[in-house]
Amino acid sequence: MASANHPIRKTPEPEDVDGVSLYDVAIVGGGTAGLSAALWLSRYLHSVVVVDSGDPRNWETRGINGFLGLPGIRPAELRGRGRDECRRHGVELIDGVVLCVARRGDEHFELQLEGGAKVAGRRLLLAIGVKDVWPEVPGLEHIYGDRAHVCPDCDGYEAAGKKTVVIGKGRKAVGMALNLTTWTRDLTVCTNGRDPDFTDEYCEKLSALGIPVIEEPITGIRFREGELRALSFEGREPLGVEEIFFSIGQYPADDLGVQLGCERDAGGHIVVDEHHHTSVYNVFAAGDIIPGPQLAVRAAAGGAVAALSIHKSLVPEERKLEPQTAGVGGQGSGVGAHG
Repeated sequence: MASANHPIRKTPEPEDVDGVSLYDVAIVGGGTAGLSAALWLSRYLHSVVVVDSGDPRNWETRGINGFLGLPGIRPAELRGRGRDECRRHGVELIDGVVLCVARRGDEHFELQLEGGAKVAGRRLLLAIGVKDVWPEVPGLEHIYGDRAHVCPDCDGYEAAGKKTVVIGKGRKAVGMALNLTTWTRDLTVCTNGRDPDFTDEYCEKLSALGIPVIEEPITGIRFREGELRALSFEGREPLGVEEIFFSIGQYPADDLGVQLGCERDAGGHIVVDEHHHTSVYNVFAAGDIIPGPQLAVRAAAGGAVAALSIHKSLVPEERKLEPQTAGVGGQGSGVGAHG
């Protein structure tokens, strides 16, 4: 009998006809969302495997902001702590790349990994994240995550009162510049040699706020003693700058959602319901791959919500009660209360 401190851990079911161990849940992506989900699912005593490529979007970021109780924690440290905690709870962690996914049945999803290995799960959680499209600016990689950012919500506070440049065009660039006016009014939009693609409304908004637009190509970034000092341009004087935000675009980190036929929005994000269930039965998604704010704290919370939904879907009917009618009963979240 297991003690209170060491409950019985579930192990994968016997190998299927293809010789692949079948876990309760297979998770693709070992970032904040994937690891949070894995931890919660393991605490429900499910067998869980996480496959992670080891190439997170925010790897270069100097620190994660707004994560309650962990101010400025580095992504690598948060990920390392999460992996250690998941291991202690019996989660199987695999460092690898998922090449393709096959749906063998309503409760059987098989992942083909680079190198030939396979894993399978009765439920599948996609926490694959997104990748950002970078502007062609020499030297940008040296300051990304320190003085160059993609998320005003995460890093706008650090730009408070500073000379800030937004690199991009169209609605994305204008929207980012307007967002940043919360913290600074010393703003410039640089299109880096591209057509601004501004409507009359965009021009009026920028003009009213005194935000200039520079269309010349950016030729380099100037530093002094490790600090960002200026942007150099083709055919015009340099521009002093202390912070850079860029808004070019982003795309899913892989095409597993496409392979499965999950419904997606115009930006390629996987559409989910309030339970983080996708349009494909028993496939869930969490983190930056779904629509909405791309915050580490939101990804962690989304992973937990997805985990609770997955757990409830795995509970046999004989251990459930019929759902209560609206407005009746308390606010408990137990399986018996909500099924």
